[in-house]
Amino acid sequence: MAAIGRALAITFVLLALWEGAVRLFGLPAYILPGPLRIGLAMWNNADVLAHNAAITLGEMLLGLICGSALGIACALAMAASPLARRAMRPVLLVAQALPVFAIAPLLVIWFGFGLASKIVMASLIIFFPVASAFHDGLARTEQGLVDLARLNGAGIAQTLRFIRIPAALPALASGLRVATAVSPIGAVVGEWVGASAGLGYLMLYSNARMQTDMVFAALAILLAVALLLFTLVDRVLTRLLPWAPETVPA
Repeated sequence: MAAIGRALAITFVLLALWEGAVRLFGLPAYILPGPLRIGLAMWNNADVLAHNAAITLGEMLLGLICGSALGIACALAMAASPLARRAMRPVLLVAQALPVFAIAPLLVIWFGFGLASKIVMASLIIFFPVASAFHDGLARTEQGLVDLARLNGAGIAQTLRFIRIPAALPALASGLRVATAVSPIGAVVGEWVGASAGLGYLMLYSNARMQTDMVFAALAILLAVALLLFTLVDRVLTRLLPWAPETVPA
């Protein structure tokens, strides 16, 4: 509670300074609206913001599920087969090195302006941190445990299931946390390139009409949705992995 109180106090001070600077320098609302004007825009357009936020949240969730599943499957394949590892490592590098912004127009052409293209974009961004973190955890399993399993007649699948996967779950959790944090990027980029709804679409629509207060309002809602999703995923992972506590004090 003390940490929450400090965060709220700092936020209030920053918003007060922002409002004071806008009023002191007489900045036009279309350049930089104050927090009060943004709050009023959020209040007056609550239904529109809620509708578009629900669409963006759905895209983020579906992208997180699909991208995480793909990343986990890729990491398991690389851990189980040296041939798969040699074949899939370049794919991982290309997926990370190629900006999704560059291929977003192509994805819209291939998958349309609907939900599919947004899910694909989010999955491409989420795929790498999950696959990379999980594969790193699988590859760094204590060698003594692996040797002991092999001495007792365990095959590759059994060693993977009973030794390497449980040991790699904390690394997978770290990858999922990173993936959750970046999940809004794919959804919003997809909405910028081509969409008829969503917070990214609302930002473009408002920006084209010089409604800067609505742009900031959509950004604030997007931030709140992203923080809520990250907090939820973090709490779930913490409960699922009680045997891997944090050693650094909060």
